Amino acid sequence: MQRTTPPFRADVVGSFLRPAAIKQVRKQFQAGEIDAGQLRAVEDKEIRRVVELQREAGLAVVTDGEFRRAWWHFDFFEGLDGVEGYDAVQGIQFNGVQTKARSIKVTGKLGFSDHPMLEDFRFLKSISGSATPKMTIPSPSVMHFRGGRDAISKEIYPDLKAYFDDLAQVYRDAIKAFYDAGCRYLQLDDTVWAYLCSEDQKQQIRERGDSPEELARTYADVLNKAIAGKPDDLVIGLHVCRGNFRSTWISEGGYEPVAEILFGGVNIDAFFLEYDNERSGGFEPLRFIKPGHQQAVLGLITTKSGQLELAKTVENRLTEAAEFLDINQICLSPQCGFASTEEGNSLTEEQQWAKLKLVVDIAARVW
Repeated sequence: MQRTTPPFRADVVGSFLRPAAIKQVRKQFQAGEIDAGQLRAVEDKEIRRVVELQREAGLAVVTDGEFRRAWWHFDFFEGLDGVEGYDAVQGIQFNGVQTKARSIKVTGKLGFSDHPMLEDFRFLKSISGSATPKMTIPSPSVMHFRGGRDAISKEIYPDLKAYFDDLAQVYRDAIKAFYDAGCRYLQLDDTVWAYLCSEDQKQQIRERGDSPEELARTYADVLNKAIAGKPDDLVIGLHVCRGNFRSTWISEGGYEPVAEILFGGVNIDAFFLEYDNERSGGFEPLRFIKPGHQQAVLGLITTKSGQLELAKTVENRLTEAAEFLDINQICLSPQCGFASTEEGNSLTEEQQWAKLKLVVDIAARVW
């Protein structure tokens, strides 16, 4: 059965490879050679193009490719009240490579006011035509996890309970603001739940003095408070990511360690799950997803390489997944975005679009 509302049987996570024109004007802007208006004019042109290419690929959903961002998360966080970005001592360590040195800290009371990404969404909606525009923002869990207690002002938040209460309120306000701007499909991107599946990452969490189990309960509670009372016609998805920087990753391990609390306890509409290789584990954790409207969007097409998957192999994996979850609660997408940061993954734009067309073709056959 096909779907006329999000998530769609053929869906997409969010980011796309930045075209040369975007990379060039961002360098010029950072060097002070052009102003913000000139930068935005080129971004507008390239976003129009990437939206049209998504529609030509057969997708019923479109994003702006995150073309206005350098990062999938920091750009959003730095637009919140009480949050400051800064140049860190070192970048985030991936498998064999580090990101640029950037981080955030909480220096004031958290709040969501006139966030610049609201206008970014309004532009996307104005050019999406008959397709559904999807907005992607980082999950609240990500705000806390990377820096933990050390990145949060003890003067402003001596008690972390007050911090988490405010964090949930920030996201309630953000959800309402995007809804008021016309958003009916919102995705929260979250690496933390995948870290909580990784034995190596959990050991690092313990070494810094936190409990992985306690963090899982806290993050689930914040997510549920954030989405409580959302409008019925707003679909909110959660993308669980194992890390995606220049075709590398951070965490390994199946979803079983968090499946019961995440799938069974977080009231999200759709889980976008990475299942593109053996690091992802089996489909057994899908058994915790509640019967009914909740969907699992399975990322069976990798964005980390240009090699095109065999359609029959993907279809066989969908059949395997359907042993644990009704096939009508399953959708298909790439495993992640193609460029979670502006550097992008190691494949070409041609390969990127071939992957999306494959998603569309398989979904049309299976459902």
